[in-house]
Amino acid sequence: MIISIDISLYPLNEDYIAPIKGFIAALKSTEGLIVTTNKMSTQIRGESDVIFDLLKSEVPKVFEENRAAFVIKAIKGSD
Repeated sequence: MIISIDISLYPLNEDYIAPIKGFIAALKSTEGLIVTTNKMSTQIRGESDVIFDLLKSEVPKVFEENRAAFVIKAIKGSD
């Protein structure tokens, strides 16, 4: 199933740019996803299994090194 995710990462430390850039780089390096960024959030479009597996592996990595908050919205896309 194709889905779209709108995700915002808010690192709660002084060095907030590096974790955001690292997270976006991980998203962009995943084959089969369309990743679009703007100043407020990142949009990801692709197969739901691929997106959720990616978030399952990458979100804990952010939390291991940062105190942070994620805001995630998901919508089913057209196939």
